[in-house]
Amino acid sequence: MSTVDEAYGQMERCIDGATHSVRFETYILREAGPAERFRDALLRACARGVRVRVLLDAFGSEEVREEFITPLREAGVRLARFNPQRFLRLTFRNHRKLLVVDGESAVVGGFNIGPEYSGDGVSEGWCDTGIFIRGPAALELARSFDVMFSLAPFTPWRLRRFRHRIRRDAAGPHHVAGNGPAEVFTRGPLHPRRLLRRTFFHDLRNASDVAIASAYFLPVSAIRRVLYRVAQAGGRVRILLAGKTDVPLARYAAERFYRRLFSRGIAIHEYRPQILHAKLMIIDNVVYVGSSNLDRRSLQINHELLLRLDWPEIAADARAWFEAALQNSDTVDPQQWRASRTLWQRLRSRIAYHLLGRLDPLLARRGFRSIF
Repeated sequence: MSTVDEAYGQMERCIDGATHSVRFETYILREAGPAERFRDALLRACARGVRVRVLLDAFGSEEVREEFITPLREAGVRLARFNPQRFLRLTFRNHRKLLVVDGESAVVGGFNIGPEYSGDGVSEGWCDTGIFIRGPAALELARSFDVMFSLAPFTPWRLRRFRHRIRRDAAGPHHVAGNGPAEVFTRGPLHPRRLLRRTFFHDLRNASDVAIASAYFLPVSAIRRVLYRVAQAGGRVRILLAGKTDVPLARYAAERFYRRLFSRGIAIHEYRPQILHAKLMIIDNVVYVGSSNLDRRSLQINHELLLRLDWPEIAADARAWFEAALQNSDTVDPQQWRASRTLWQRLRSRIAYHLLGRLDPLLARRGFRSIF
């Protein structure tokens, strides 16, 4: 697992080493700071004759001006904004973060491209994670990018075509041979959930040690139940959440579950030095890493990308990152937390939960039905 600064450096080196293709996808792109470095690297790749494609989410990157991306277009970059329709972009977003170079190497993580992410996550910059991977998994990630790039206009015709392709290809994870078992999971409103759900729940049901870092924590009841069973069967379950957050409503909603988690023996930690934006799950020797939070929007609405790596060396590295993060976190004491909760705080959590956990998915389902 790398810090954001390390990931940015690796991404820039990958782009500079590209020989025939660069696929770059992000939810948020801010014009200042690292975005300028990436634009320059992409321009250098174009000058070498590399085919470059960039996919930005229309909602997350709506502040990116045409003046900023015009040099890319003029250099030959194919750039698309995902779901540019103003009345739909608020609900349906491409939350994925991905760089694939030559179909051979890739960087996947939870971080966007912006100055607020730059740093080590402790002294400065948001705390986030990413992973660099080579081999066949990178080719599968490249194919995933191509599908999302073709869906970018988000018109009814494109959605119907996307749905037919998903059904035809029996969408879901693809087992990839390489240095270790890897699976690529894609999520979205039209993706089937059964394969990811089955794999994830199988990993959890047989787990003895679970560590989760989640920027926004609003899991569905089925996930909560399987976490409860792990803890009640004698397994260790630790959850690292944001002590500082960029979305206070999400933190209030997550607090609704604290009491239930405590009652099952699950430990909760809150990261303090910087905003926690990580999306990481370690289940024994299996690691899930990517763009997906454990909340309703990631699980049910957004387009997301996850890698599942059944790889002991990566799991050990991820656990080292998690343990280091705990050194900069406060362990929430169940008794003190219960005693400190005011009526207003309980009411606030209930309201936030219903807004994010009930209303948001309901509006998304209705909005999606209106497209077809």
